[in-house]
Amino acid sequence: MSEPVVQRWAAFSGDPAGGNPAGVVLGADALEDARMQRIAAEVGYAETAFVSGMGRRRGIRYFSPIAEVPFCGHATVATAVALADTEGDGVFAFETPVGEIAITTRVDGSVRTASFTSVEPSVEPIGDDALDAVLALIGADRADLDAAHRSLLVFAGNRHPLIVLADPGVFDTFTFDPAAARALMDAEGWPATIIVLRDLGEGRWEARNIFPVGTLIEDPATGAAAAATGAYLRATGAVDPPARVVIEQGRHVGRPSLLAVDVPVRGGITVSGTAVPIR
Repeated sequence: MSEPVVQRWAAFSGDPAGGNPAGVVLGADALEDARMQRIAAEVGYAETAFVSGMGRRRGIRYFSPIAEVPFCGHATVATAVALADTEGDGVFAFETPVGEIAITTRVDGSVRTASFTSVEPSVEPIGDDALDAVLALIGADRADLDAAHRSLLVFAGNRHPLIVLADPGVFDTFTFDPAAARALMDAEGWPATIIVLRDLGEGRWEARNIFPVGTLIEDPATGAAAAATGAYLRATGAVDPPARVVIEQGRHVGRPSLLAVDVPVRGGITVSGTAVPIR
């Protein structure tokens, strides 16, 4: 069997040198799990999407270099933009491991944007031990947390711990041991990222997403985490829905990204962004 073609896209940026790189493999119907995992490891991006079926309704699975991931927002955006090149703009439906995700592409001027709506999100308390472990990982303590925003576990396709730091200096300079981060995430059953936020005011946030997989330690743009952040802001009363917030991410790893998050009164959170091919 010949090797499938891997498309390479940068999601949540108009610049191939920015955003979050994603692999996209169309026509993956016959690929076995082990082969998809091997391809994702060879590609080396945070996730590679494997797409089955034809037309505007497709199956999709996501693999990081080390394991299958239930949902990946940036690879979903990249896949929709890749499909729109041949299928035309409009609505696509992706059957993911966490349920059906609707995503719409459109062209504004010369820029193609994709918007996906998450599955029904939720939030829950984070245990004291888990919170202290996250803070210890980044060399912080509870005094560094923003008192206006409590720490929670959030879900909009993947389960993430979410904390908000008050001091921009602490936010900008924290470091962590990737092996310790991986061990903590595996022990807690967190399949995607640890979300660390800073409130920039006026509906703007900056995010750092800890994600030690393969050669990566920090994700440049995380669509699933952006959806979870929208759910968090709604649940905690930090926004008055319907509302739009903007999340900046990737500055700390040299791949600046921009994610637009629409928070409705109820239901799934919509995340929008651009994607461009990496040549």
